[in-house]
Amino acid sequence: MPHYDMVVIGSGPAGQRGAIQAAKLGKRVLLVERAAQVGGVSAHTGTLPSKTLREAILYLTGQQQRGIYGPDYCVKTDVTLADLRERLAITIDHEVAITHDQLARNHVAIVHGTASFVDAHHIAVAHGDGTVSDHSTDYVLIATGTRPRRPGTVPFDDDCIVDSDSLLRIPALPRRAVVVGAGVIGLEYATMCRALGLDVTLIHGKPRVLEFIDYEIIDEFIHQLQASGMHLRLGVNIAEIARRGRNVDVILANGEHISGDLLLFTAGRSGCVDDLQLANAGLTANARGLIAVNAHFQTSVPHIYAAGDVIGFPSLAAVSFEQGRIAALHAFGARCGETSPVFPYGIYTVPEISTVGRNEQDLQREAIDHVTGRARLRETARGQILGLQEGLLKLLVARSDRRLLGVHIVGEGATELVHIGQAVLELGGTLEYFIERAFNYPTLAEAYKIAALDAWNQLRA
Repeated sequence: MPHYDMVVIGSGPAGQRGAIQAAKLGKRVLLVERAAQVGGVSAHTGTLPSKTLREAILYLTGQQQRGIYGPDYCVKTDVTLADLRERLAITIDHEVAITHDQLARNHVAIVHGTASFVDAHHIAVAHGDGTVSDHSTDYVLIATGTRPRRPGTVPFDDDCIVDSDSLLRIPALPRRAVVVGAGVIGLEYATMCRALGLDVTLIHGKPRVLEFIDYEIIDEFIHQLQASGMHLRLGVNIAEIARRGRNVDVILANGEHISGDLLLFTAGRSGCVDDLQLANAGLTANARGLIAVNAHFQTSVPHIYAAGDVIGFPSLAAVSFEQGRIAALHAFGARCGETSPVFPYGIYTVPEISTVGRNEQDLQREAIDHVTGRARLRETARGQILGLQEGLLKLLVARSDRRLLGVHIVGEGATELVHIGQAVLELGGTLEYFIERAFNYPTLAEAYKIAALDAWNQLRA
């Protein structure tokens, strides 16, 4: 039986970064991946596919240029699934090759199969050919990620009624799409479908979407969704979903009937722990399949760690990379610190949303005296060059010492712009940074200066 210093289960962001970090410490590492290729959900059905599809859709439909050339401008008049899949395959193949090369260069051993605990220090791997290999280890890092939740009340057929995984395998683009669930995944795909010109109805059981995001940003976002022609049904539950021929009928609790050619169900995800036999290692997961960990990503069994989406919020690839790295460092006694509480949240909808730091409803709830600086992206010269009509950047600043408390953006380039605010926020910067520093001209980053001057005017008053 081969012995390893660490066995990592799962090759998504947390797994690959944890395995490479352990190898860089001179440890013998085995990475177990159930799928035929490395990369995990992030590379094959989650982060990269959705973001790649978004960029392909925006380019082929000409959506990003319509502010300049008019609402009918497009690069390709009839965008097909073949067009999108071709672009997607290029991105995934490239990412898999890079990940595999990084693991190989760091001498991480890779086996493909389904891992399960024999006991707390022994892992069995069931291979596709029916054989089973056994491996002993000092430490384990569980990084198996999550899968879409499939409640029994939804008659999935992976043809007309799909989740975010099977959506990528549908035979043709629909004309009318119904999206159930306005979380991050639901909103990303709903806005992509609308950008393709599909008739889209979005159904969400709560009256607000993305409740952890600043309310003003969400209100701006919802306004843009409605202006795009998307049909919103918020604060209403579903009574029944049924397939009738090539149509999907949805009956809402208020009696309304909605029909579509496709229904995408995106309400929740569950941890991929069913095959792990956690009980054999003395571990349990909660009802959602998530594993509890401490600040160093140790489970209740100290030599077994867990990181990434399988431990729950924030379920961001960028944060998962760091979690895997810190878990490996802590396991082998290296200096590791803790993950920073200040991290950017990026949502790749159309338009993008990104945020870092405190939101305004939290500041109001805690009675923290502050001012709000706002800038419209169309106010910048770069915004005019790009033909932007919408987009808002919002700064929250403490009145007492002018310290930056939060940055919230909706609009073109939001997920890139937010990193300027992240750096200033984490370093304890104040409003003066934005006012007194030169920014490249013309750039969308000038919006920081416009918003800062807006906040400064309020402080002077």
